[in-house]
Amino acid sequence: MSNDRLMARRARIDTYQQPVVYLRSDCPVCRAEGFEAQAQVELICGARHLLAILNHVSGEWLHTHEVALSDVAWSLLGAQEGDLVEVRHPPLLESTTHLRAKVHGQPFGYEALRSLMEDVSHGRVPDIQLASLITLCAGKAVDHAETVALTRAMVDVGERLVWDRSPVMDKHCIGGLPGSRTTLVVVPIVAALGVTMPKTSSRAITSAAGTADVMEVLAPVDLGLAAMRRVVEREQACIVWGGNTGVSPADDILIRVERPLGLDSEGLLVASVLSKKVAVGSQGVLIDLPVGPLTKVRSIDAAVALSRSLTTVGAELGLRVQTVFTDGAAPVGRGIGPALEAMDVMSVLERAPGAPADLRERALRLAGLILEMAGKAAQSAGQALARQVLDDGRALARFIDICEAQGGMRVPPKAAQTHVVAAHASGVVVSIDTRLLARAAKLAGAPRDAAAGASLHAQIGDRVQVGQPLLTLHAQGRGALDYALGFMRTQMPMVRIEEAAG
Repeated sequence: MSNDRLMARRARIDTYQQPVVYLRSDCPVCRAEGFEAQAQVELICGARHLLAILNHVSGEWLHTHEVALSDVAWSLLGAQEGDLVEVRHPPLLESTTHLRAKVHGQPFGYEALRSLMEDVSHGRVPDIQLASLITLCAGKAVDHAETVALTRAMVDVGERLVWDRSPVMDKHCIGGLPGSRTTLVVVPIVAALGVTMPKTSSRAITSAAGTADVMEVLAPVDLGLAAMRRVVEREQACIVWGGNTGVSPADDILIRVERPLGLDSEGLLVASVLSKKVAVGSQGVLIDLPVGPLTKVRSIDAAVALSRSLTTVGAELGLRVQTVFTDGAAPVGRGIGPALEAMDVMSVLERAPGAPADLRERALRLAGLILEMAGKAAQSAGQALARQVLDDGRALARFIDICEAQGGMRVPPKAAQTHVVAAHASGVVVSIDTRLLARAAKLAGAPRDAAAGASLHAQIGDRVQVGQPLLTLHAQGRGALDYALGFMRTQMPMVRIEEAAG
């Protein structure tokens, strides 16, 4: 075997979206190239190239003539066991000089951002440099012109859809509110009235479920661009995972690095949201801004500022943007976790007697506004029209058709283990800590285990008695259930109860 080629082996290690490779520190390639641990390296297997982070191995499980690849690296490189792989230093990136220029006070221009987003979308920029980009953009460090240029650049380096129909609408929720799965109700309502809605959604990164995770419980979402187009042409709409379509491909990579840093960047947020809407060919978009003490938008002033940025940047890209401020003080619906949220959605679409009223009414409000934007309803008449479509079964029928077109409708799974958490006192529920509740659902296994999560039995304003069920934790295994319960016991009450006056 050539000294500059190593035999591919699957490490079967999940490194999420970050490609990682493993080499013996005493292998010929490491010695010859001087590779240090955590260095970025380029892998070449036939005509395929991949950039990955290197980890050194000293154990005997890996031989000096082998290179082991994490699950995502294995998938991206398209390798097979025993393939010969070249491992070398990556090429120097001219685009990263623009990062250094920004550090020294030079504004980003379109060409600089286009070059940078091109390299980001192909996985050429190391995470440490992506982290520096995100840090540079934090706060108000990216002005309006730079935000417009960034949004254009993110669109231009990916695929783009053009439709021969009108109107083409979209919706987006800024997020931070567990259970707010309105998209799965809104899309079939507006599609049933002839509005085209090519909806791409995200998977969860820090939450217990993303819209794509919830939809995946009910139908396949990993559709490519051609399959997505076929579904929309057949059913007027789709609800798919955006990461498999090639639209605004740099966005998913930036989000992966951005979220753990915990830095807020209005410019990146605006570019992230609007680039995907422009790329899928939307003409108008309604953006839901939940405002609350534990959401991403914590005050009306912050919501107004973000709304202004979204609408003005959208206008410069030919996209009509309308925003709506909604209540972010409490979870929406009862379920938190993919399957539990999917059950809430289906109960609303099926007009079940016990369907969550807050999810239903929030979705109807949003659907009504989109219908008014699309010219399908007069001003202030959209919500009544949306209610009619939901109540007469057209929304359910269209949702089933969309699921079938995406690969077939599925039945949500149920967890093997559950535990009821009871009220510690009698009184009125005055608050629910949405972040702690979402964290408990994640510790129970959501969204990795689709059936895991939490379901609420009480809402703000409800009167409860001591010992009355407040919520149920759901998990696939006893260990995950005990882990989530242990976390809950160490926190302040997630559901705060106060004695009723008088």
